[in-house]
Amino acid sequence: MLTGNTPFDPSLLIATSRALADAAPEADRTGDFPWTGIRAVHQSGLLESTVAPRYGGAGATLHETATILAALGKGDPSVALISAMTLFNHLGQATKSHWPEDLYKSLLAQAKQHPLLLNAARVEPELGSPARGGLPATVARRTASGWSITGAKRFVTGAHGLTHFLVWAHTDEAPARVGTFVVPNKLPGIRVIENWNSLGMRASGSHDVEYTDVEIPLENVIDLVDPSVAQQDNRAHAAITLALTALYLGVAEAAQEAFIRFAHERVPTNLGHPIARTERFVTLSGEIDLLVSGARQIIFGALSDKHADAETHVRARLIAGRQLREAVQVAVRGIGNPGLGSELGLERHFRDIQSVLVHAPQEDTSISILGRAAFEHWKSEKDTPSAPPVNLTVLKTA
Repeated sequence: MLTGNTPFDPSLLIATSRALADAAPEADRTGDFPWTGIRAVHQSGLLESTVAPRYGGAGATLHETATILAALGKGDPSVALISAMTLFNHLGQATKSHWPEDLYKSLLAQAKQHPLLLNAARVEPELGSPARGGLPATVARRTASGWSITGAKRFVTGAHGLTHFLVWAHTDEAPARVGTFVVPNKLPGIRVIENWNSLGMRASGSHDVEYTDVEIPLENVIDLVDPSVAQQDNRAHAAITLALTALYLGVAEAAQEAFIRFAHERVPTNLGHPIARTERFVTLSGEIDLLVSGARQIIFGALSDKHADAETHVRARLIAGRQLREAVQVAVRGIGNPGLGSELGLERHFRDIQSVLVHAPQEDTSISILGRAAFEHWKSEKDTPSAPPVNLTVLKTA
């Protein structure tokens, strides 16, 4: 676990990113859980970088977390996504202290020996994404010694490699409550359904998971609340969702690097010099840089703004995400046929970048947040009485 004044240094990020990049093609090809990359992140200490100082951690901020994710995403976005779920959970505990103290400390002790991987299991077959409203069908029944979890979840990123599922469920109490139940992986009754066969992010292993009478201790629950306050608040999570977009910034930067390398190494015999010296490729390079570097400015500018509201973060995520997706498309289209082959890596980056705005809340939900806010802003201004006119003396200068 990293300690000291900073949770990382640039050389550590570069070295870890390169280790991930070396393993990424094979992980993408097989779709197996990316243990090589995950172990590299764990060994670097980055996986625990958001653990609060009171627990002996470095206490990385959300801005610093986004910097880490951009570096990891440049190497392997599937590893970055799996890592992000754990990083955000540690960050949540650092700011809210909502985990049972003894349980959280026991998990940190495990992290010293092997990668501690946490992820929320929230999406359900019938419900869909909680970002669109609704409550879970998964049930937690009280037993003599704790809870028994039964239900089905979809798109559980890193399912095979997680140490703990954070299962969103309702209790069988009267009245019922809703909370997140900490379920250790590999317990009897857990079945991972290997149905993740996506265009990109293939090594993320976002399979479905079924839980049948899975027994856990009584204390393994977080934020057990009344259903009336249990629905997902997309505005409250806007900053974290923006930080998650940074991993796709890494994907686009990897694609940009592949484009530039190809442009300098490709020397057609009828041209006699690298195509990087042609005006067409100079223009393409500039267009890609405008989109990618512009997205970096947007993401980190919004995360740095202490006065930014949820709409600022939502807006930044959408604009940056669209730019990153377009940048990779420009790179592939500009290179042509070689860009569609696996040798350059651009084809993989193109597939991976398609997921940039797939994460909840999805694009249409995010747009609706902005639309409602704009209507409310107009209504607020319309209903606010105008200030009385101020008598001003005009000073004539000519």
